[in-house]
Amino acid sequence: MNLTSSSAVVTGGASGLGLATAAMLVDRGVAVTIVDLPSSAGVEVAEKLGDLASFSAADVRDAEAVDRALDVAESVAPLRALVHCAGRGGTVRLVDKNGDPGDYDLYRELVDINLVGSFNMLRLASARIAAHEPVDGERGVCVLTASVAAWEGQIGQIPYASAKAGVVGMTLVAARDLAQRQIRVCSIAPGVFDTPILSRFSDEIREGLARQVPHPSRLGRPEEFAATALHILDNPMLNGETIRLDGAIRMAPR
Repeated sequence: MNLTSSSAVVTGGASGLGLATAAMLVDRGVAVTIVDLPSSAGVEVAEKLGDLASFSAADVRDAEAVDRALDVAESVAPLRALVHCAGRGGTVRLVDKNGDPGDYDLYRELVDINLVGSFNMLRLASARIAAHEPVDGERGVCVLTASVAAWEGQIGQIPYASAKAGVVGMTLVAARDLAQRQIRVCSIAPGVFDTPILSRFSDEIREGLARQVPHPSRLGRPEEFAATALHILDNPMLNGETIRLDGAIRMAPR
């Protein structure tokens, strides 16, 4: 996809995978609107990235706030790319340490953020993209973020694994649905990456996770995710696919 004279929206763009993706797009000369929570460092990040970057605060579940962010993007140039990185981790056990049933409200909240939020971003962004004329046979591309937890969720990850499995499930269906509008959809399923979601764990746990990666035996770097996202944007035959980006890791139960 040629993004010259186009704009892109990157959710979760104030940190981690989203920040790396936004920075790489700006380096290519693409106008980027960062979408992140009001409490994020989005304003400072956009200022640091320069004139091609802007920030619009939104919870990805909030249709009105997301629409305002898409308006910001379209005020600069036609929207042709979405890279959706926003998400949240959390732990829920089916039976907690006191023998009580797992936290139903937290389960629903995490699925709402990670899965329903993905659907909300995809539907609203694709409607904007579909309104524009094709360029070289396509109107735009949407890249979602799944996780290896979709296949190998660890104990306590049941809400996150459920949501990310849902993202994997929607990817091919969305690509088929939007094919008539010449919009591609792919997902990236990262393994263990050095992002804010992992920052809540101790160094010992992080080092243990890194050792589980067969090769390279380290945490993934956000720039490696960004490079994969940009390759999806570039390659017109990548569609309906979820790409594992994990160094061949297969997560253990714990």
